[in-house]
Amino acid sequence: MTVVSLPEIMSPAFENRYGVPAFNAVDDITMDGLIKGAEESQSPLIIQISVKTINFWGAKVVKDMFTKMAERVSVPVTLHLDHCPDPEVAKECLRLGWNSVLFDGSELSFEENWQTTQEITKYAAQYGAHVEGEVVAVAGPEDDVGSDTEGQLIPIEKAIAFVKETGIYCYAPAIGTAHGFYKAAPEIRYHRIQQLVEATNTPMVLHGGSGLTDDVFQRLIAFGTAKVNISTALKQIYADSFRTYLEEHPTEYNPLKLIKAVHSDVISLAQYYSSLLGSKERA
Repeated sequence: MTVVSLPEIMSPAFENRYGVPAFNAVDDITMDGLIKGAEESQSPLIIQISVKTINFWGAKVVKDMFTKMAERVSVPVTLHLDHCPDPEVAKECLRLGWNSVLFDGSELSFEENWQTTQEITKYAAQYGAHVEGEVVAVAGPEDDVGSDTEGQLIPIEKAIAFVKETGIYCYAPAIGTAHGFYKAAPEIRYHRIQQLVEATNTPMVLHGGSGLTDDVFQRLIAFGTAKVNISTALKQIYADSFRTYLEEHPTEYNPLKLIKAVHSDVISLAQYYSSLLGSKERA
């Protein structure tokens, strides 16, 4: 079995300045394709799941499926709950053995977010698990969580204090990226992520990774981004792969051939990002 903790994957990436892809799997096809893609690239991998996906499948079903699939490969893989605004859902996943959670308290007041995040980090520690924190909402909804606009920035001193004192392992800063498809090139606040890393020596998380240019990825990774979230690109390849196959085989009714074609495209996507972010052959 190669299921490991989030720090076992992110800490080497942070120290050696490469990024690890964190894909939002939605079912068995995507999860297995991503894990096999990581195996073929000899890359560590973060499988993350949205609350919406948990509501569809169930947290235990997802955890059991992940464990069985991870047992079949030799590369380190971890299971992470993405953008969870509900403390009880986060705690349920932790009780079931998930490796880490992002408690998204960006809709709370700073003080409420601080207190709840601190509570969840203490709860996670009982299970040997870890917490990603977020203060300012990243623009764009992610599986029905969030809003179209970025949250109001807080002074960098408050962000630094939040990272240092809540007990979180990694942090998702608001640096101008967005979930979903970009309509225009984002203006990235590189100085903010640089300040946070210099002050806290904490691994950073990039949200809104789909659609960024290679040079943006490289600069952010060089500043200390160790986890790169990829959701929209996976959804796009998943839907397009189904559509393309069906258009090319309109009278064929062979589900396994269809699934195999989609699965293959997901494997290729995982390989692409491991190479782009520098995690290839880092396992």
